[in-house]
Amino acid sequence: RQKLNHEFSQQFLALFQQWDVDVQKAEEQEEKLANMLRQQQKVFQQARIVQSQRLKTIKQLYEQFLKSMEDLEKSNENLLAGAQNELRKEMAMLQKKIMMDTQQQEMASVRKSLQSMLF
Repeated sequence: RQKLNHEFSQQFLALFQQWDVDVQKAEEQEEKLANMLRQQQKVFQQARIVQSQRLKTIKQLYEQFLKSMEDLEKSNENLLAGAQNELRKEMAMLQKKIMMDTQQQEMASVRKSLQSMLF
């Protein structure tokens, strides 16, 4: 009976020792997994921060681009208005010149006609 009791005790002791080793291994694996999860969370948080910063940069660049385009459009409108005003002034001057040339030609014709009538 003692022998049987001793054998079973030895078997149970070995089994419990192995079980304790398995529990320790499981705890170590659990700790490793928890560390990996924490590291993964940090990586994802950093990636989220980086993506957020990039999105802000993209928004700022887009707003700068829109403002630059609006400024360019205003500048082009002002240049066009200035060119149209210059063109109007030149056309008015040319019309005056043509009118004066026409008047001088008419005056010369009238003088010629008068001179031919008088002489």
